Amino acid sequence: MADKSILIVEDDKTLQDVLKYNFTKEGYKVLTASDGNQALNVARQEHPDAIILDVMLPLMSGFEVSRILRKEMGTPIIMLTARDEEVDRVVGLDIGADDYMTKPFSMRELMARVRALLRRSEMGETAIAEAKNSVTIGDIDIDVARHQATRAGKVLDLTPKEFDLLLFLSTNRGLVFSREQLLEKVWGFDYPGDTRTVDVHVRYLREKIESDSAKPVRLLTVRGVGYKMES
Repeated sequence: MADKSILIVEDDKTLQDVLKYNFTKEGYKVLTASDGNQALNVARQEHPDAIILDVMLPLMSGFEVSRILRKEMGTPIIMLTARDEEVDRVVGLDIGADDYMTKPFSMRELMARVRALLRRSEMGETAIAEAKNSVTIGDIDIDVARHQATRAGKVLDLTPKEFDLLLFLSTNRGLVFSREQLLEKVWGFDYPGDTRTVDVHVRYLREKIESDSAKPVRLLTVRGVGYKMES
């Protein structure tokens, strides 16, 4: 991982040092920031391969930092918080974070998640290069190269992970995937991840592609199994 850079945004100096030590030991180039403004400046200047972002930061919250960065770049983001409230998890994922961990966390698991996101990012770039230019499902057109989807000609405001989920299910329409399979295929996790991540993304994706998200006709739930996309 010597060619990969990680931006660690954490105002707790002790935790920041621990994270920096462990990721440096694994061969990553480690960048650090201690507040929201500094995080934006470093991310824009250095273009890291992944960002570990604390929610509670001075000057600007991690949520706001993530919201701004997601409009500018597709860098994978893992958010950290000392709280385990669902509202935080939902907000974090809604603004474009790719994953979410609560403190205290296992360093081994955090590193595994970073590796998974980096692999997924590389796979995504390869898929874009190899996949056909577009996928159409009903009135939804997915432009793979531009990483953009439209519905009835109107551009959908999708987060990077929502786009990945839409593309994967649309490419495999009619097939049912469990939450665990979607974590592996879309998020790249090779360990038991938090399946609520999948449910949150499905919920928000439905709001953007369904006429009535409470009565979906495209992205369907197969009770006791998982999800599938229908034409």
